[in-house]
Amino acid sequence: MAGKPSIALIAHDQKKDDLADFAHRHEAVLAGWQIVATGTTGGRIQQACPSLSVQRMKSGPLGGDQQIGALIATGEIDMLIFFVDPLTAMPHDVDVKALMRLATVYDIPMALNRATAELMIAHATR
Repeated sequence: MAGKPSIALIAHDQKKDDLADFAHRHEAVLAGWQIVATGTTGGRIQQACPSLSVQRMKSGPLGGDQQIGALIATGEIDMLIFFVDPLTAMPHDVDVKALMRLATVYDIPMALNRATAELMIAHATR
């Protein structure tokens, strides 16, 4: 993903609308990024922000988390915003942990909630 910096956007369960709202609020900033998202989350972001181009992977539990993990491992993702829903069961918990582990191993800035995502976006625009 040459040129623009790349950002992966993922949200689980009840956090999808929150991430779509976050993207809408920062649509002008995100226009300068290549955006990769898991399937359903990417669809919600495209609905909220029609001006953004979103590369959609598979749904998280169907391999999308792993696809984004592979992009991290190959140096194609610069930042990860991953709104985890801590109040719902995650049957694909191992995929979630693997993605977080790869972001940590490859030293990718990662936000797991909106407050941290706001700080990262503010810093990225300086």
